[in-house]
Amino acid sequence: MLILIGGGVRSGKSAFALRRARALGTRRVYVATAEPLDDEMSARIGRHVRERGADFRTVEDVVVIDCLTLWLSNLLLRGDAEEAILGRVGRLIETLRAKPFHAIVITNEVGMGVVPESAVGRAFRDLSGRAHQLLAARADEVYFGALGTLIRLKPAPLAAVPPEEDIL
Repeated sequence: MLILIGGGVRSGKSAFALRRARALGTRRVYVATAEPLDDEMSARIGRHVRERGADFRTVEDVVVIDCLTLWLSNLLLRGDAEEAILGRVGRLIETLRAKPFHAIVITNEVGMGVVPESAVGRAFRDLSGRAHQLLAARADEVYFGALGTLIRLKPAPLAAVPPEEDIL
């Protein structure tokens, strides 16, 4: 199963992903894309490590990837072309679809705000939107977080996800 969880910053995506992963299996791994480039980011990473605890280890049952948009940003700022990045996204999707374990991908929705002032900001917004479309098209489940509420978009019907309750 491939699950996509997107939404705004601090909308509850990561906490929901951890709950969903715990419901899917007992053997889990967490793939974090953040880099501790400053004290604030180091503190964020430390908080995430504490939140998920010690129960995420192996790749055999459930993988949580947090965060697609941060990975895209890293690739874009490194100088990779959009086509090359989308090719990597396609390879990631095919790998996750072919694997023998569940995968949950967390991402930030960045296209709902103002138009970015810089060219690189607009390129990132557009790249993120294209990557989200590719991933959502192949995902078995898609969730969107806003205002502290998660909504299941796929499979139908649309439904709010009850907080801290059984999510299967």
